[in-house]
Amino acid sequence: MSEQFNKHYEVGQEIGRGRFGTVYRCFSCRTGNSLAVKTIDKSLLADSYDRECVEHEAKLHRIASRENPHVVSLHDSFEDESSIHLVLDLCSGTDLLDRISSDAPLSEPEAAALAAELLEAIASCHRRGVAHRDVKPDNVMFDMNGKLKLADFGSAAWFGGLDGEEKMEGIVGTPYYVAPEVIAGRRYSEKVDVWSAGVVIYMMLSGRAPFDGESAADIFEAVLRGNLRFPTRIFGSVSSMAKDLLRRMISRDVTRRFSAEQALEHPWIVSCGGSKLMV
Repeated sequence: MSEQFNKHYEVGQEIGRGRFGTVYRCFSCRTGNSLAVKTIDKSLLADSYDRECVEHEAKLHRIASRENPHVVSLHDSFEDESSIHLVLDLCSGTDLLDRISSDAPLSEPEAAALAAELLEAIASCHRRGVAHRDVKPDNVMFDMNGKLKLADFGSAAWFGGLDGEEKMEGIVGTPYYVAPEVIAGRRYSEKVDVWSAGVVIYMMLSGRAPFDGESAADIFEAVLRGNLRFPTRIFGSVSSMAKDLLRRMISRDVTRRFSAEQALEHPWIVSCGGSKLMV
C-alpha cells in the first residue's frame, strides 16, 4: 500500500478479487470504522483503454455516489507506482446474485422494493451525467443494514447529464445484461442501464435470464433478437403490471424504452416497491 494510504488506514483480510486487483477490509485510523479498499494492480492493465477506464473510475464513482444512499460511497483514493487504491463503503452482506441464486423467484413486493432502490441508484447517477454500463446482480451489494448499494464503476462513462447530447460507445458490460445497441456497435445513451436493470428484475421474478445461450456469442445473438418471453410455468403467477414494466425497460426500441425516472413512476414500482425517494 502507498505511504499516504498507510497514514490513514490499516489493511485487514482479503475479501474479494476482480480482473484488475483485490479488495481488502480496511480500518480508518481516525475513526476505527470498517471500510473496504479496492487495490488495482497497474501491471494488469492490458492496454490504454483499461488504463483510461481505471483513471476515470474514481472520478465518476465520486460524482455518482454524492448524496446517493444506494451507491457505494468512495471515501478516498490513492496512487503509487504499482497500484491505485480506492477506499469504499464496506458491504458485508451478500450481493443480489447470491440472493437470486438462493431465493428466486422473489415475491413481487420484495422484487419491487429492491427494483425501486436499484432504479433510484441508476436515476441519481444519470441525473449527475454518469452511466454505470455494467448493471448486474453481482454489482448490487447490501450493507450490514440490508440497504442496496450499486457498486463497481470500472466501466462507467460520462455522458453529460440528461440535457446533454453526448453519446457513448464501446462494447462493455456482461453478456446476459448488455443492451442490444451496445453489442451492435452503435453509439448509445444512458438507457443501456435501464435495459440491464430490466434484465435484473426479470431474474428476480423468475430465477433465470431472459436471453440465454451456451456461449457469449449465443447470448449476444439472443439479445440482438430481443424476443422477450414470459413462460407460463415461470411467470404464470406474476402480475400483468410487472410484465408491463419489463416490456418497457427491456425494449429494443430505445426511443420507446423507459428512462430510469419513468421506470420509478411505473405503477408496479409505486404500488409494490413503495413511494419514490428523492436522492
